[in-house]
Amino acid sequence: MKNKFKIIITSIIVLLPILVGVAYWDELPEQIATHWGPSGEPDGWSSKAVAVFLLPLLLAVIHMICIFATSSDKKNRHQNPKLMSITYWITPLISLVVNGMTYADALGSDIEVIRILPIILGVIFLFIGNYLPKCTQNRTVGIRIKWTFESEENWNATHRFGGKVLVIGAIVLLATALAPEEILAWLMIGIVLAMAAVPLIYSYCFSRKKSKKE
Repeated sequence: MKNKFKIIITSIIVLLPILVGVAYWDELPEQIATHWGPSGEPDGWSSKAVAVFLLPLLLAVIHMICIFATSSDKKNRHQNPKLMSITYWITPLISLVVNGMTYADALGSDIEVIRILPIILGVIFLFIGNYLPKCTQNRTVGIRIKWTFESEENWNATHRFGGKVLVIGAIVLLATALAPEEILAWLMIGIVLAMAAVPLIYSYCFSRKKSKKE
């Protein structure tokens, strides 16, 4: 398989939190917080075994599915290599951050998950937005909707516009880390929904405008 070394390295990184969990096994509580509500307080717990073993394994499965899906799409053979690298490294990053915060909280560290999350999301969307305009038409990566599939011109225009939306949204997300805790979660949700919706509306309007001209 192409990029076999990269697949092995990124998969090891995804599973690395298991080794950390085993190393701190005796210090970890039997019940570990694995979900936090809008207020930033834990509202969901899992057993130690689930948190240490199952969660990284689930992320590893998701990681392999993403790699297989993008690699098997023939249209991605000439895709921008930096954009494709994001599909390899995004799950390892999520695994390290999510499991790292989970362990830190379980071991008594006074971390503010609700303030770390917009920073992580902001950085991820900043990278994606920077390379999104270079994404060529395919079935697995990018803004894959009816109107972008129907026209390569629509695809290119939507991805150029969408890249700008993601970069602006990422900067706003980074700024929300300073917002009051009681509204921070709702701000994040609103920003992410807007980042998803605005390019779709743009693509639809672009398609309608082209249809009227024709």
